[in-house]
Amino acid sequence: MKKTAITNVAIFDGSGGDVFNGEILIEGNRIVEVARFPEKIAAQADQFIDGKGKFLMPGMTEAHTHFSWNDQPTLAAIQMMPPEEHILWCVEVAKRYLDMGWTSAIGAAAAKARLDVVLRNAINAGQCPGPRYLAGSQEITTLGGLGDMTLPHLPFEEFSFGHIVIGPEEVRKATRMFLKFGVDHLKINLSGEYIAGIPAELSPFSEEEIAMLTTEAKRNGKRVAAHARSAESVKQCVRHGIEMVFHASFADEEALDMLEANKEKHFVAPGIGWLVRTSFHASEYGITPEIAEKMGYRHELEAAADTLRKMHRRGIRVLPGGDYGFAWMPHGTNANDLQYFVDYIGMTPKEALLSATRLGGEIMMRGDELGQIQPGFLADLVLVDGDPLCDLRILTDPARIAMVMQDGVIHKDVRDTAPREAALHLPASEIPWHDKGVQEAVPA
Repeated sequence: MKKTAITNVAIFDGSGGDVFNGEILIEGNRIVEVARFPEKIAAQADQFIDGKGKFLMPGMTEAHTHFSWNDQPTLAAIQMMPPEEHILWCVEVAKRYLDMGWTSAIGAAAAKARLDVVLRNAINAGQCPGPRYLAGSQEITTLGGLGDMTLPHLPFEEFSFGHIVIGPEEVRKATRMFLKFGVDHLKINLSGEYIAGIPAELSPFSEEEIAMLTTEAKRNGKRVAAHARSAESVKQCVRHGIEMVFHASFADEEALDMLEANKEKHFVAPGIGWLVRTSFHASEYGITPEIAEKMGYRHELEAAADTLRKMHRRGIRVLPGGDYGFAWMPHGTNANDLQYFVDYIGMTPKEALLSATRLGGEIMMRGDELGQIQPGFLADLVLVDGDPLCDLRILTDPARIAMVMQDGVIHKDVRDTAPREAALHLPASEIPWHDKGVQEAVPA
């Protein structure tokens, strides 16, 4: 196998340590050596990549993706796309994520039953580029719950993006169906959602229904994810061992205590970008800040910011991701979450990057080989033109993602066409191209 050296880079290795200047050696699809300046290992290489002082970091993991959300302004629009066009859309979106440095992703639910599975299989077979992908089921919901888009005069699920169940036996049947399709995990909607006209504080599923789903999933060695905004739904996640908790905005002290006591078992992907973008950036699509406030999103953002700060202080794992794929937060802009983690949750820029890299490897169940630049780890790498630790927002700029390597293979390389010089380790105020745009309002 050929050995490739990436030299002259500032390395953020995902371990939690400081950035250092150095170089790395890759053999096949794995990192075999990491050197700190002035140590040299490039002489062992067959080919060289000169990083020209740019910032090298592990590939990022998006912990709550909906590749089948189609950048439209309404929930109904998601399901109106025919399945043939829908899978082609998913293929396009998967490439968009990889282009932006998201080399791994968790499918948080597909709009149609097999979209995630088909996409995952195509990526694994090399038929299309995309992140390392764990495929989710459709959103399992109950009659009148989030994802039930039926009208009284229409058949069940005519326009629903969720799979509707009533009672434990229907839950069992749905779970086994998705397991037959080959999903990596199940998704259940344990709370409401304001934009669907269902209070986020609502918890519509019974304990018996949840227990049926988790029992069937675990019998088959599969994990479970949950849309869980309400306090009770978060507690249900802990009680039933649901590993991936999406949102958790209204988790109360009891729920936080339960999560903290079981923090080695659970991940929280809050989708804070959805709350910020819907509260402040959706006016063009009919959701002004005033309307968003009436819907409940400003209140939820304030609650979520407080709750997530407490989670972060308690050491509960909080990761970026959630509900990108609407008109006011299109796919590919997911790195906005990292700045929101700083602004709303109180993370440092380093902690925000670690949430997307090291914690990303953990939620992918490959923490021993993904999410860090260490010997033996897979060569999923991103070369950035500029220092994200000075300004995380550069990770939303496609021109700044100078190179993406996945599994030791270069997917994207614009190193020679990037328009600006790197500005490593400078305070944001000293970076000439620093965007001093208006920040969103941050709750006190």
